[in-house]
Amino acid sequence: MDDLLSRHTPHNINAERSVLGSMMLEESCIADVIGIVRAEDFYSTANKSIFETIFSMYSHGKRVDPITVLEQLREDGSYTDESNEYIRELMMVVPTAANVIEYSQIVKDKSLLRSILEAGNDITSMATSGEGGAMTILDAVESKVYKLRTGSSRVELVDINTTLVEVVELIKAAAKAGSGISGMTTGFSDLDRIIMGLNKSDLIIIASRPGMGKTSIALNIALHVAKKSGKTVAVFSLEMSRAQLALRLLSASSYIDGKKLQTGRINEDEWIRLKEAAEQISRAKLKINDDASLTVTEMLAQCRRIDDLGLVVIDYMQLMSAATNERGYRGENRVQIIGEISRTMKVMAKELEVPVISLSQLSRESEKRKDDKRPQLSDLRESGSIEQDADIVMGLYRDDYYTKEESEFPNIAECIVLKNRRGETGTVNLRWDPEFTNFTPLTRRHEE
Repeated sequence: MDDLLSRHTPHNINAERSVLGSMMLEESCIADVIGIVRAEDFYSTANKSIFETIFSMYSHGKRVDPITVLEQLREDGSYTDESNEYIRELMMVVPTAANVIEYSQIVKDKSLLRSILEAGNDITSMATSGEGGAMTILDAVESKVYKLRTGSSRVELVDINTTLVEVVELIKAAAKAGSGISGMTTGFSDLDRIIMGLNKSDLIIIASRPGMGKTSIALNIALHVAKKSGKTVAVFSLEMSRAQLALRLLSASSYIDGKKLQTGRINEDEWIRLKEAAEQISRAKLKINDDASLTVTEMLAQCRRIDDLGLVVIDYMQLMSAATNERGYRGENRVQIIGEISRTMKVMAKELEVPVISLSQLSRESEKRKDDKRPQLSDLRESGSIEQDADIVMGLYRDDYYTKEESEFPNIAECIVLKNRRGETGTVNLRWDPEFTNFTPLTRRHEE
Protein backbone atom coordinates (compact mmCIF):
# COMPACT_ATOMS: atom_id res chain seq x y z
CA MET A 1 0.00 0.00 0.00
CA ASP A 2 2.83 2.43 0.87
CA ASP A 3 4.56 1.68 -2.46
CA LEU A 4 1.31 2.42 -4.33
CA LEU A 5 0.85 5.68 -2.46
CA SER A 6 4.46 6.64 -3.15
CA ARG A 7 4.04 6.04 -6.89
CA HIS A 8 1.01 8.33 -7.02
CA THR A 9 2.50 11.08 -4.88
CA PRO A 10 4.14 13.75 -7.10
CA HIS A 11 7.94 13.56 -6.84
CA ASN A 12 11.07 13.20 -8.97
CA ILE A 13 13.92 11.43 -7.19
CA ASN A 14 16.31 11.87 -10.13
CA ALA A 15 15.80 15.65 -10.05
CA GLU A 16 16.43 15.69 -6.28
CA ARG A 17 19.64 13.70 -6.71
CA SER A 18 20.75 15.94 -9.56
CA VAL A 19 20.30 19.03 -7.38
CA LEU A 20 22.39 17.56 -4.55
CA GLY A 21 25.06 16.27 -6.93
CA SER A 22 25.32 19.68 -8.60
CA MET A 23 25.69 21.44 -5.23
CA MET A 24 28.64 19.23 -4.28
CA LEU A 25 30.13 19.36 -7.77
CA GLU A 26 30.01 23.15 -8.15
CA GLU A 27 29.81 25.13 -4.91
CA SER A 28 29.03 28.37 -6.74
CA CYS A 29 25.57 27.07 -7.73
CA ILE A 30 24.42 26.62 -4.11
CA ALA A 31 23.19 30.21 -3.84
CA ASP A 32 20.97 29.69 -6.89
CA VAL A 33 19.56 26.46 -5.49
CA ILE A 34 18.65 27.79 -2.04
CA GLY A 35 16.86 30.69 -3.72
CA ILE A 36 14.46 28.17 -5.29
CA VAL A 37 14.07 25.18 -2.97
CA ARG A 38 13.97 24.52 0.75
CA ALA A 39 14.63 21.31 2.70
CA GLU A 40 10.92 20.50 2.98
CA ASP A 41 10.62 20.51 -0.84
CA PHE A 42 12.52 17.20 -1.00
CA TYR A 43 10.38 14.07 -1.07
CA SER A 44 13.16 11.66 -0.02
CA THR A 45 14.08 11.84 3.66
CA ALA A 46 17.71 11.00 2.84
CA ASN A 47 17.87 13.76 0.22
CA LYS A 48 16.30 16.23 2.62
CA SER A 49 18.91 15.40 5.27
CA ILE A 50 21.80 15.89 2.84
CA PHE A 51 20.36 19.20 1.61
CA GLU A 52 20.06 20.45 5.20
CA THR A 53 23.70 19.50 5.80
CA ILE A 54 24.91 21.31 2.66
CA PHE A 55 22.78 24.35 3.50
CA SER A 56 24.20 24.51 7.03
CA MET A 57 27.78 24.18 5.77
CA TYR A 58 27.28 26.87 3.15
CA SER A 59 25.66 29.21 5.69
CA HIS A 60 28.70 28.87 7.98
CA GLY A 61 31.20 29.44 5.17
CA LYS A 62 32.46 25.87 5.10
CA ARG A 63 33.82 24.26 1.94
CA VAL A 64 31.22 22.01 0.26
CA ASP A 65 32.35 18.90 -1.63
CA PRO A 66 31.69 15.13 -1.29
CA ILE A 67 34.45 14.61 1.31
CA THR A 68 33.45 17.54 3.54
CA VAL A 69 29.75 16.66 3.32
CA LEU A 70 30.44 13.08 4.46
CA GLU A 71 32.54 14.38 7.34
CA GLN A 72 29.76 16.79 8.36
CA LEU A 73 27.26 13.94 8.28
CA ARG A 74 29.50 12.05 10.70
CA GLU A 75 29.73 15.05 13.04
CA ASP A 76 25.95 15.53 12.95
CA GLY A 77 25.29 11.86 13.65
CA SER A 78 23.48 11.42 10.32
CA TYR A 79 26.09 9.15 8.76
CA THR A 80 25.05 5.56 7.99
CA ASP A 81 26.73 2.57 6.36
CA GLU A 82 25.11 3.54 3.05
CA SER A 83 26.12 7.24 3.16
CA ASN A 84 29.47 6.83 1.42
CA GLU A 85 28.00 4.85 -1.49
CA TYR A 86 24.99 7.17 -1.78
CA ILE A 87 27.16 10.31 -2.00
CA ARG A 88 29.21 8.61 -4.71
CA GLU A 89 26.01 7.86 -6.64
CA LEU A 90 24.92 11.48 -6.35
CA MET A 91 28.19 12.64 -7.88
CA MET A 92 27.76 10.24 -10.79
CA VAL A 93 24.22 11.43 -11.58
CA VAL A 94 25.31 14.76 -13.08
CA PRO A 95 28.48 15.36 -15.12
CA THR A 96 27.94 19.14 -14.89
CA ALA A 97 26.01 21.61 -12.76
CA ALA A 98 24.92 23.67 -15.78
CA ASN A 99 21.25 22.60 -15.48
CA VAL A 100 20.93 22.85 -11.70
CA ILE A 101 18.30 25.63 -11.87
CA GLU A 102 16.05 23.47 -14.07
CA TYR A 103 16.52 20.52 -11.68
CA SER A 104 15.65 22.77 -8.72
CA GLN A 105 12.50 24.03 -10.42
CA ILE A 106 11.36 20.44 -11.00
CA VAL A 107 11.84 19.66 -7.31
CA LYS A 108 9.93 22.81 -6.33
CA ASP A 109 7.11 22.05 -8.76
CA LYS A 110 6.67 18.52 -7.41
CA SER A 111 6.68 19.86 -3.87
CA LEU A 112 3.94 22.36 -4.77
CA LEU A 113 1.88 19.60 -6.37
CA ARG A 114 2.15 17.58 -3.14
CA SER A 115 1.02 20.61 -1.17
CA ILE A 116 -1.94 21.07 -3.52
CA LEU A 117 -2.83 17.42 -3.09
CA GLU A 118 -2.61 17.74 0.69
CA ALA A 119 -4.74 20.90 0.65
CA GLY A 120 -7.28 19.15 -1.57
CA ASN A 121 -7.53 16.26 0.86
CA ASP A 122 -8.04 18.70 3.75
CA ILE A 123 -10.76 20.55 1.84
CA THR A 124 -12.49 17.28 0.93
CA SER A 125 -12.42 16.22 4.57
CA MET A 126 -13.85 19.57 5.70
CA ALA A 127 -16.60 19.46 3.06
CA THR A 128 -17.66 15.90 3.85
CA SER A 129 -17.71 16.57 7.59
CA GLY A 130 -19.74 19.75 7.09
CA GLU A 131 -18.11 21.44 10.08
CA GLY A 132 -18.32 25.23 10.07
CA GLY A 133 -20.68 25.63 7.14
CA ALA A 134 -20.04 26.38 3.47
CA MET A 135 -18.84 29.99 3.94
CA THR A 136 -16.28 28.98 6.58
CA ILE A 137 -14.97 26.20 4.34
CA LEU A 138 -14.82 28.59 1.36
CA ASP A 139 -12.77 31.05 3.44
CA ALA A 140 -10.40 28.21 4.37
CA VAL A 141 -10.05 27.23 0.71
CA GLU A 142 -9.18 30.83 -0.23
CA SER A 143 -6.59 30.97 2.54
CA LYS A 144 -4.96 27.66 1.58
CA VAL A 145 -4.73 28.58 -2.12
CA TYR A 146 -3.30 32.01 -1.30
CA LYS A 147 -0.66 30.54 0.99
CA LEU A 148 0.33 27.99 -1.66
CA ARG A 149 0.61 30.75 -4.27
CA THR A 150 2.80 32.91 -2.06
CA GLY A 151 4.90 29.97 -0.90
CA SER A 152 4.08 30.47 2.76
CA SER A 153 1.93 27.47 3.55
CA ARG A 154 3.38 27.26 7.05
CA VAL A 155 5.10 29.80 9.26
CA GLU A 156 8.07 28.26 11.05
CA LEU A 157 10.41 29.53 13.73
CA VAL A 158 12.91 31.84 12.03
CA ASP A 159 16.52 32.21 13.13
CA ILE A 160 17.31 35.70 14.45
CA ASN A 161 20.14 36.03 11.90
CA THR A 162 17.60 35.88 9.06
CA THR A 163 15.47 38.53 10.72
CA LEU A 164 18.48 40.76 11.36
CA VAL A 165 19.42 40.64 7.68
CA GLU A 166 15.89 41.67 6.73
CA VAL A 167 15.86 44.54 9.23
CA VAL A 168 19.28 45.81 8.09
CA GLU A 169 17.99 45.83 4.49
CA LEU A 170 15.00 47.90 5.62
CA ILE A 171 17.35 50.34 7.36
CA LYS A 172 19.45 50.61 4.20
CA ALA A 173 16.34 51.25 2.11
CA ALA A 174 15.17 53.96 4.54
CA ALA A 175 18.62 55.59 4.48
CA LYS A 176 18.67 55.53 0.69
CA ALA A 177 15.19 57.07 0.50
CA GLY A 178 16.31 59.87 2.82
CA SER A 179 12.75 60.52 4.00
CA GLY A 180 13.48 59.97 7.68
CA ILE A 181 10.62 57.47 7.99
CA SER A 182 10.47 53.70 7.62
CA GLY A 183 7.12 53.36 5.84
CA MET A 184 5.13 54.96 3.04
CA THR A 185 4.32 58.63 3.47
CA THR A 186 0.76 59.66 4.36
CA GLY A 187 1.07 63.03 2.66
CA PHE A 188 1.23 64.75 6.05
CA SER A 189 4.91 65.15 6.94
CA ASP A 190 4.36 66.10 10.60
CA LEU A 191 2.21 63.01 11.10
CA ASP A 192 4.78 60.82 9.32
CA ARG A 193 7.46 61.93 11.75
CA ILE A 194 5.40 60.68 14.69
CA ILE A 195 4.11 57.35 13.32
CA MET A 196 7.13 56.71 11.01
CA GLY A 197 4.83 56.54 7.99
CA LEU A 198 2.60 53.63 6.99
CA ASN A 199 4.47 50.41 7.72
CA LYS A 200 3.89 46.83 6.61
CA SER A 201 1.61 44.69 8.77
CA ASP A 202 0.42 47.64 10.88
CA LEU A 203 -3.25 48.00 11.83
CA ILE A 204 -4.00 51.73 12.01
CA ILE A 205 -7.25 52.98 13.51
CA ILE A 206 -8.55 56.48 12.69
CA ALA A 207 -11.40 57.32 15.06
CA SER A 208 -13.72 60.27 15.52
CA ARG A 209 -17.29 61.33 16.12
CA PRO A 210 -19.45 61.52 12.96
CA GLY A 211 -18.77 64.57 10.80
CA MET A 212 -15.17 65.14 11.91
CA GLY A 213 -13.73 63.99 8.57
CA LYS A 214 -12.33 60.51 9.15
CA THR A 215 -13.45 59.34 5.69
CA SER A 216 -11.88 62.43 4.11
CA ILE A 217 -8.47 61.99 5.72
CA ALA A 218 -8.51 58.27 4.84
CA LEU A 219 -9.20 59.17 1.18
CA ASN A 220 -6.45 61.79 1.28
CA ILE A 221 -3.98 59.16 2.48
CA ALA A 222 -5.25 56.49 0.08
CA LEU A 223 -4.90 58.69 -3.01
CA HIS A 224 -1.49 59.95 -1.90
CA VAL A 225 -0.16 56.41 -1.40
CA ALA A 226 -1.58 55.27 -4.75
CA LYS A 227 0.11 58.19 -6.53
CA LYS A 228 3.47 58.14 -4.78
CA SER A 229 4.08 54.42 -4.26
CA GLY A 230 2.75 53.14 -7.58
CA LYS A 231 1.10 50.30 -5.66
CA THR A 232 -2.58 49.38 -5.62
CA VAL A 233 -4.71 50.78 -2.79
CA ALA A 234 -7.90 48.87 -1.93
CA VAL A 235 -10.73 50.89 -0.37
CA PHE A 236 -13.71 49.09 1.15
CA SER A 237 -16.57 51.50 1.85
CA LEU A 238 -19.51 50.19 3.84
CA GLU A 239 -21.05 53.66 4.25
CA MET A 240 -20.60 55.63 1.03
CA SER A 241 -21.06 54.56 -2.59
CA ARG A 242 -18.26 54.51 -5.17
CA ALA A 243 -19.76 57.57 -6.84
CA GLN A 244 -19.79 59.52 -3.56
CA LEU A 245 -16.15 58.63 -2.87
CA ALA A 246 -15.14 59.57 -6.43
CA LEU A 247 -16.94 62.91 -6.05
CA ARG A 248 -14.99 63.63 -2.87
CA LEU A 249 -11.71 62.73 -4.53
CA LEU A 250 -12.48 65.02 -7.47
CA SER A 251 -13.47 67.92 -5.19
CA ALA A 252 -10.34 67.54 -3.03
CA SER A 253 -8.00 67.21 -6.02
CA SER A 254 -9.49 69.99 -8.17
CA TYR A 255 -10.30 72.38 -5.27
CA ILE A 256 -13.82 72.83 -6.56
CA ASP A 257 -16.67 73.03 -4.04
CA GLY A 258 -18.33 69.63 -3.76
CA LYS A 259 -21.81 71.21 -3.91
CA LYS A 260 -20.93 72.87 -7.23
CA LEU A 261 -19.76 69.55 -8.62
CA GLN A 262 -23.02 67.88 -7.64
CA THR A 263 -25.07 70.54 -9.43
CA GLY A 264 -22.70 70.79 -12.41
CA ARG A 265 -22.63 74.58 -12.11
CA ILE A 266 -18.93 75.13 -12.73
CA ASN A 267 -17.21 77.64 -14.98
CA GLU A 268 -14.77 77.02 -17.83
CA ASP A 269 -11.67 77.28 -15.63
CA GLU A 270 -13.15 74.81 -13.16
CA TRP A 271 -13.92 72.37 -15.99
CA ILE A 272 -10.24 72.44 -16.92
CA ARG A 273 -9.21 71.79 -13.31
CA LEU A 274 -11.79 69.03 -13.03
CA LYS A 275 -10.45 67.32 -16.15
CA GLU A 276 -6.84 67.56 -14.89
CA ALA A 277 -7.86 66.16 -11.49
CA ALA A 278 -9.77 63.27 -13.10
CA GLU A 279 -6.75 62.39 -15.24
CA GLN A 280 -4.44 62.38 -12.22
CA ILE A 281 -6.79 60.22 -10.15
CA SER A 282 -7.35 57.80 -13.04
CA ARG A 283 -3.61 57.14 -13.24
CA ALA A 284 -3.53 56.07 -9.58
CA LYS A 285 -4.07 52.39 -8.84
CA LEU A 286 -7.11 52.88 -6.65
CA LYS A 287 -9.74 50.13 -6.33
CA ILE A 288 -13.07 50.64 -4.51
CA ASN A 289 -15.63 48.13 -3.25
CA ASP A 290 -18.85 49.60 -1.82
CA ASP A 291 -20.57 46.33 -0.89
CA ALA A 292 -21.97 47.04 2.59
CA SER A 293 -22.39 43.34 3.39
CA LEU A 294 -18.71 42.34 3.15
CA THR A 295 -16.95 40.63 6.04
CA VAL A 296 -13.25 41.11 6.80
CA THR A 297 -12.55 37.58 5.59
CA GLU A 298 -14.17 38.36 2.25
CA MET A 299 -12.13 41.55 2.00
CA LEU A 300 -9.00 39.53 2.72
CA ALA A 301 -9.91 37.07 -0.03
CA GLN A 302 -10.24 39.91 -2.56
CA CYS A 303 -6.97 41.52 -1.45
CA ARG A 304 -5.08 38.23 -1.86
CA ARG A 305 -5.72 38.47 -5.60
CA ILE A 306 -3.93 41.83 -5.89
CA ASP A 307 -0.24 41.26 -6.66
CA ASP A 308 1.02 44.83 -6.06
CA LEU A 309 -1.11 45.72 -3.04
CA GLY A 310 0.26 48.62 -0.98
CA LEU A 311 -2.53 49.68 1.40
CA VAL A 312 -6.02 48.64 2.54
CA VAL A 313 -8.60 51.16 3.82
CA ILE A 314 -11.84 50.06 5.52
CA ASP A 315 -14.67 52.53 6.23
CA TYR A 316 -15.80 51.75 8.86
CA MET A 317 -15.52 49.09 11.57
CA GLN A 318 -18.84 49.41 13.41
CA LEU A 319 -20.86 49.11 10.18
CA MET A 320 -19.41 45.62 9.74
CA SER A 321 -20.88 44.23 12.94
CA ALA A 322 -24.42 43.67 11.63
CA ALA A 323 -23.25 42.05 8.39
CA THR A 324 -20.68 39.82 10.05
CA ASN A 325 -23.10 38.62 12.72
CA GLU A 326 -25.41 37.38 9.97
CA ARG A 327 -22.51 35.54 8.30
CA GLY A 328 -21.66 33.30 11.20
CA TYR A 329 -19.11 35.24 13.29
CA ARG A 330 -18.61 33.91 16.77
CA GLY A 331 -19.92 36.21 19.45
CA GLU A 332 -23.23 37.02 21.03
CA ASN A 333 -22.94 40.79 21.43
CA ARG A 334 -21.38 43.79 19.72
CA VAL A 335 -18.28 43.80 21.90
CA GLN A 336 -17.47 40.19 20.98
CA ILE A 337 -18.24 40.78 17.30
CA ILE A 338 -16.08 43.91 17.12
CA GLY A 339 -13.34 41.93 18.87
CA GLU A 340 -13.52 39.27 16.13
CA ILE A 341 -13.41 41.97 13.46
CA SER A 342 -10.41 43.83 14.90
CA ARG A 343 -8.44 40.60 15.36
CA THR A 344 -9.19 39.55 11.78
CA MET A 345 -8.08 42.96 10.53
CA LYS A 346 -4.75 42.54 12.31
CA VAL A 347 -4.40 39.07 10.77
CA MET A 348 -5.15 40.65 7.38
CA ALA A 349 -2.37 43.21 7.83
CA LYS A 350 0.17 40.54 8.84
CA GLU A 351 -0.78 38.06 6.14
CA LEU A 352 -0.84 40.62 3.30
CA GLU A 353 2.21 42.45 4.72
CA VAL A 354 0.65 45.84 4.06
CA PRO A 355 -0.69 48.56 6.36
CA VAL A 356 -4.43 48.36 6.99
CA ILE A 357 -6.29 51.56 7.92
CA SER A 358 -9.65 51.02 9.55
CA LEU A 359 -11.99 53.85 10.49
CA SER A 360 -13.92 53.68 13.73
CA GLN A 361 -16.57 55.71 15.48
CA LEU A 362 -16.07 57.13 18.93
CA SER A 363 -18.73 56.71 21.58
CA ARG A 364 -20.72 59.68 22.87
CA GLU A 365 -18.64 59.76 26.06
CA SER A 366 -16.36 62.41 24.56
CA GLU A 367 -19.31 64.75 24.00
CA LYS A 368 -20.45 64.37 27.60
CA ARG A 369 -17.21 65.88 28.86
CA LYS A 370 -17.67 69.60 29.49
CA ASP A 371 -14.10 70.85 29.52
CA ASP A 372 -12.29 68.82 26.86
CA LYS A 373 -14.05 66.82 24.16
CA ARG A 374 -10.84 65.61 22.51
CA PRO A 375 -10.88 61.86 21.84
CA GLN A 376 -9.34 59.39 24.25
CA LEU A 377 -8.63 55.68 23.85
CA SER A 378 -11.49 54.89 26.22
CA ASP A 379 -13.88 56.63 23.81
CA LEU A 380 -13.47 53.91 21.21
CA ARG A 381 -16.77 52.07 20.87
CA GLU A 382 -16.29 48.49 22.07
CA SER A 383 -12.77 49.78 22.75
CA GLY A 384 -10.96 46.93 24.52
CA SER A 385 -10.14 44.70 21.57
CA ILE A 386 -9.63 47.58 19.12
CA GLU A 387 -7.10 49.26 21.39
CA GLN A 388 -5.32 45.95 21.98
CA ASP A 389 -5.09 44.85 18.32
CA ALA A 390 -4.18 48.22 16.80
CA ASP A 391 -0.57 49.28 16.29
CA ILE A 392 -1.55 52.94 15.91
CA VAL A 393 -4.71 54.74 17.02
CA MET A 394 -5.40 58.29 15.87
CA GLY A 395 -8.33 60.49 16.90
CA LEU A 396 -9.65 63.45 14.89
CA TYR A 397 -10.89 66.59 16.64
CA ARG A 398 -12.13 69.95 15.35
CA ASP A 399 -12.92 72.66 17.86
CA ASP A 400 -15.23 74.46 15.41
CA TYR A 401 -17.39 71.34 15.18
CA TYR A 402 -18.68 72.13 18.66
CA THR A 403 -18.24 75.91 18.98
CA LYS A 404 -19.21 76.92 15.41
CA GLU A 405 -18.69 80.67 14.86
CA GLU A 406 -17.24 81.16 18.36
CA SER A 407 -14.21 78.95 17.68
CA GLU A 408 -10.76 80.48 18.07
CA PHE A 409 -9.42 77.97 15.56
CA PRO A 410 -11.81 77.77 12.60
CA ASN A 411 -11.05 75.05 10.07
CA ILE A 412 -8.16 73.70 12.13
CA ALA A 413 -8.23 69.97 12.84
CA GLU A 414 -6.18 68.04 15.36
CA CYS A 415 -4.95 64.55 14.49
CA ILE A 416 -4.16 63.11 17.91
CA VAL A 417 -1.93 60.02 17.99
CA LEU A 418 -3.34 58.18 21.02
CA LYS A 419 -1.36 54.97 20.66
CA ASN A 420 1.82 54.28 18.73
CA ARG A 421 3.77 51.03 18.97
CA ARG A 422 6.50 52.60 16.85
CA GLY A 423 7.27 55.49 19.15
CA GLU A 424 5.81 58.62 20.62
CA THR A 425 2.29 59.98 20.78
CA GLY A 426 1.36 63.57 20.05
CA THR A 427 -0.86 65.96 18.12
CA VAL A 428 -0.56 67.21 14.54
CA ASN A 429 -2.55 70.24 13.40
CA LEU A 430 -4.07 70.09 9.91
CA ARG A 431 -6.09 72.48 7.77
CA TRP A 432 -9.68 71.41 7.14
CA ASP A 433 -11.27 72.61 3.90
CA PRO A 434 -15.00 71.89 4.41
CA GLU A 435 -16.07 72.91 0.90
CA PHE A 436 -13.64 70.35 -0.55
CA THR A 437 -13.98 67.82 2.34
CA ASN A 438 -10.20 67.75 2.35
CA PHE A 439 -7.31 67.91 4.81
CA THR A 440 -3.97 69.60 4.03
CA PRO A 441 -0.85 70.38 6.08
CA LEU A 442 -1.04 73.81 7.71
CA THR A 443 2.10 74.91 5.87
CA ARG A 444 0.53 74.33 2.44
CA ARG A 445 -1.27 77.15 0.65
CA HIS A 446 -3.49 77.03 -2.40
CA GLU A 447 -5.02 79.61 -4.69
CA GLU A 448 -8.76 80.13 -4.29
